[in-house]
Amino acid sequence: MRQRYKPWADDYLKEKNYIVLEKPSLHKGEWKKVFGNNNPIHVEIGSGKGQFITGMAKQHPDINFIGIEVAKSIIVSTVQKVDEETLDNVRLLNEDANDLLAIFEENEIGQIYLNFSDPWPKNRHEKRRLTFRSFLEQYQHILPDSGQIVLKTDNRGLFEYSLVSFSDYGMKLKEVNLDLHAIEDEANVKTEYEEKFASMGHVIYRCTAQFSS
Repeated sequence: MRQRYKPWADDYLKEKNYIVLEKPSLHKGEWKKVFGNNNPIHVEIGSGKGQFITGMAKQHPDINFIGIEVAKSIIVSTVQKVDEETLDNVRLLNEDANDLLAIFEENEIGQIYLNFSDPWPKNRHEKRRLTFRSFLEQYQHILPDSGQIVLKTDNRGLFEYSLVSFSDYGMKLKEVNLDLHAIEDEANVKTEYEEKFASMGHVIYRCTAQFSS
């Protein structure tokens, strides 16, 4: 996602530190206390400008959502949406997702969403793909038995790679959809990228992969 420098971002994020939390490792194992309830917690890695996570939060008020976005100039848009909608079931982390084990305890997260992740198409960058084995190992640790990953992308190469990666890891494919918008799933919350690419005629792929219990 294209980033535009926002000189006011630092001060704004500090002002909204009840939405975008600093030092998230301090909350490891205690995220339900952060939300003040025992509802399930779902995580979106790469939350972008927040259309998906805020849409999901409104659609599922009985689920808590954590969005992780490394780009400060982008996450401010999500913070604004959460603040305007007064969504109590959303928290944001301005962090890199490389070390999720430092942020979440074992079995602490209910589900993970990977929406239009960077495909890193060059072979030498394979380890950066969010469906590479090292990431799957982290997801398995923070998810419960039979925890699920939901992946959406318009990138066929990443989609095919991810299906193989999930299968090689021993995961069960619960859904493999080769044209998501063709089925008109009313429960599908679209991301900014999803709307953009679909309007350009790109096919949107979705799969749900489940760890073996």
